[in-house]
Amino acid sequence: MQKLALILILFTSSVFIENINAQKIGVKSNLLYGIVAQSPNIGLEVAINSKNTIELWGGINPWNINGNKDNNKKFLHWIIEPEWKYWFCSAFNGHYLGIHGIGAMYNINQYNVPLLFDKKYRYEGYGAGGGISYGYQWLIGKRWNLEASLGLGAIFMNYNKYECPQCGFLIEQNKNKIYVGPTKAAVSIIYIIK
Repeated sequence: MQKLALILILFTSSVFIENINAQKIGVKSNLLYGIVAQSPNIGLEVAINSKNTIELWGGINPWNINGNKDNNKKFLHWIIEPEWKYWFCSAFNGHYLGIHGIGAMYNINQYNVPLLFDKKYRYEGYGAGGGISYGYQWLIGKRWNLEASLGLGAIFMNYNKYECPQCGFLIEQNKNKIYVGPTKAAVSIIYIIK
């Protein structure tokens, strides 16, 4: 029994030491999301070994575009997305497949969001879901990378629907919708810290 425990300790230690030696950390920003949603965003990605990384990315849009009594156009939201990635070459280089989750809250008014919301109404609610993704990362400098990725999946959405003007009347309450389709689109710039 003691020999088995010693073998397990040695094996676990060697895996842990490999992970420390292989570890890289990247800080990223999704430029596509930043431009389309006009929202600041940041992510942190960590290599757990030479072929696997985990990432936590998030974005927020905390302001009304006009925010006055006559025009309440807004795309207020926050989103968080954890993701595990398997790299075919090595972490932070080449092709990868991923599994991602999504959590979000939103208050959207006077925007057409394809397959989801009509600009004639205001929608306030939350969403949770996930999907699979494919991506590719290019080395563009000693510490800089460029990444493109696309994901498909499903999101459960719960929302209240209001008339469009500010403080409009509630039309539908506690509505549910399941969205199936693209769940991720990114063109990201990454700075490798380590």
